[in-house]
Order: sequence, then C-alpha cells, then structure tokens
Amino acid sequence: MKLRYLLTVFAALITTSYAVMPQPSFHTKGSRTGKPTGPMKPGEYWWNAQLSPSGPVVVLVSIPQQMMHVYRNGVLIGRTTVSTGTAGHATPGGVFSILEKKQEHRSKKYDNAPMPFMQRLTWEGIAMHSGQLPGYAASHGCVRLPYDFSALLYNVTASGGTVVVGNGKTPTPYMAANPGMLLAPKDFTPAMLRPMASGDYDWHPERSTGGPITIVVSSSDKALYVYRNGNAIGRGAVDVKGRLGENVFTLLEGTTGQASQLAPGRQAGRWMAVGGRADPTKLASRVRFSPEFAQKIADEIKPGTTVLVTDQPVVRNGSANGYFASR
Repeated sequence: MKLRYLLTVFAALITTSYAVMPQPSFHTKGSRTGKPTGPMKPGEYWWNAQLSPSGPVVVLVSIPQQMMHVYRNGVLIGRTTVSTGTAGHATPGGVFSILEKKQEHRSKKYDNAPMPFMQRLTWEGIAMHSGQLPGYAASHGCVRLPYDFSALLYNVTASGGTVVVGNGKTPTPYMAANPGMLLAPKDFTPAMLRPMASGDYDWHPERSTGGPITIVVSSSDKALYVYRNGNAIGRGAVDVKGRLGENVFTLLEGTTGQASQLAPGRQAGRWMAVGGRADPTKLASRVRFSPEFAQKIADEIKPGTTVLVTDQPVVRNGSANGYFASR
C-alpha cells in the first residue's frame, strides 16, 4: 500500500512538472509551411531543427517585419510571424536573456490571461509566448507566437539564451530588424565581403575558441563559410561545377578509409545526409578550394559538424544589413 501511494505521488509530480497548457481558443494555432524564405501570412511558420542539430540558439525578433527568426549555431532553423506591442505598449528593442521559462503561465498584470510556453525577457512583464496573431502589432508589449511554434521554440531554448529585438531604432548587434539565413559576425566590417580570387581565404579561429562547427557552401557566392559557436571564423573562395542543390550533412565518427578529395594526406570522413539522399562524395568531387584552407578546416571539425550546401546566395547587397541573407 505504501509503495502504491509513493508511486501515485511520484506520478503526480511528474505530471505536474511536465504539464502543458492547452491552446486557448482565441490563440492562433499556427500553420506550418515549407518556405524558409519569402513572405508569410499571419500564423504561418517554418521549422527545420535538423539543419543545425546542436549549438547555441539565438532568437531575432523584427518589429518592422513582425517576424521572428531562430538560429542554432548560426544557421536558421525556424521563422514565424509574430505580434508585438502596440504604440502605447511598445515591445522594447535591445538584447535580452531568457530569465524564466514556464510551459503553463498566466499574466498577473492582465486579467489572468493564459500565456502558454512563456519565456520571460524582462521582470517588468515582457515575454515570448503563444497568443493571437491578427497580422499586426497588437500585444501589451509581449512577443506573441503561434501556439504550435511557441512549443517548438520552447524545446530548443535554455534559460540565459539570447533574444535580440530589432525595432529599427535601438542599436542592436547583427541585423535583427532585417534577418537572413545566417548571422553576421560580431566584428563585421565591409572588408569581410571583399571579392576573393580562386584559392583565397580568410581564417580567424581566434574569433571563437570553442563550440560546434557549422560550414556553409554556396554555389551562388562561390564561397565557403565556417562558423564556430555561431561566430564566423573563416571564409574561402570555392570553384564549383554546376549547381549543388540544397543539402545538409552531419559528420559521423570514423573514416571511410579512402583519401580525402579536399584535404590531401587525410582520410575522408563519414558524412550522413540529413533529410535527403545526396551523396557527399559526389558533391565533394564538384567543389574545389585552397588545400591549405581545407587542412585548417579539417583540424577543427569533429563528429557532429554540420555542413549546409546551397545554391542560394549567402551574401546580399554587399552590406552588413543583409550580410548573410537569402534572396
């Protein structure tokens, strides 16, 4: 009897700890779309966490665009329409840390209003949470999200995570008011966008000394970008034969036993195609860049490294305000 009682109490504790507030009837459920770029209707969202399975998460909220972009390890994994504060209750711009997270929460300030998947940004009442999305700014200062998207976001963020709100007025890092596919480096200068001749590369691993590596190869830019912990540490010119398609690969443990096509003197790593059937060996045969640059990259990558291959341009307009952005 005592054991049964203890099990009942334990089950109740588990249920309480992981309780999820159901979607309020007046909140927008959300509609998933397959478009990582382009305009969205109110309530639409895109989510593909497989593109970058690990690394730090940064959330960018654009008040002018009424959009949110979510990056993990510098790569876009999700975006959605939002509804921010009205003129009398404006959402403040700036850089915030997630102070508190609650799956079930009700507003102490506004008539006990439900706020599922609440992530607090200030102790004065500004948070991200599920809500109604009419297609324009309509909240009392919070960032409203589609219910389904708020749950997805809640599961990838952590207390202390970074949220940047761009209002076009308050100075903020990167380009939160006009985000793109990737984050610009913290120490961006226009010189970082200089055209590169075949075989040229920039390499600055001191910009970020620890964390997971993400590599992006763009056939449109004819360039390869290297990120560590979400910070740009390298860029090199790439010679590409034809279009490469849209593919994501993750480095596995071990090697194939074959010689690497890109880094002379090394064995080729084992790569898994994420969400596709592309052959990394065939793609590697169509890409060429500095062997010296390849050796530097090979020294840094380890199992779990993500490579995003795209025909989309990564650089746009030659300026910081669209530095890593799609069409």
